[in-house]
This record gives sequence, C-alpha cells and structure tokens, in this order.
Amino acid sequence: MKIAFMIIHVLICLAIIAVVLLQPAKVQGLSSAIAGGAETFFGKNKARTYEGKLSKLTTILMVLFVLSSMLLVYLLNK
Repeated sequence: MKIAFMIIHVLICLAIIAVVLLQPAKVQGLSSAIAGGAETFFGKNKARTYEGKLSKLTTILMVLFVLSSMLLVYLLNK
C-alpha cells in the first residue's frame, strides 16, 4: 500500500516538472508590466488558451502533490 502511494507521488512530481517546463517564460521586464500587462491579465479567453490550460493543470497537480504528501506522512508514521 505504501509503495503504491509512493509511486503515485513520484508520478505526480514528474508530471509537475513536465507541466512547469512546458509553460512559456513570462520575462517581459518592468516596463511591459506597467504598460501592457493589464490587457493580457483581463483577457476574456485566457482560460481557453494553451497557457491557461497548463496553469489550471499545474494548480490541480500541486493540490494532488500536497494531498499525497500528507497521506504519505500519515502512512509512514503509522
């Protein structure tokens, strides 16, 4: 049982690494953050884009990571 959860935990970790590496860099400098950053932040279809889907997947994987970490701590201290 413990080994199965450890394998799932490692797979979640690898998925997080892959999803984070797939996300494009957001290095645009301070001037673009002040001038044009609001346009992309309040975009209507941001959740439907590739970046939006990766962001949502990252959030889901991070929640699963935290839950699996807590479950592993509970199982290993039992």
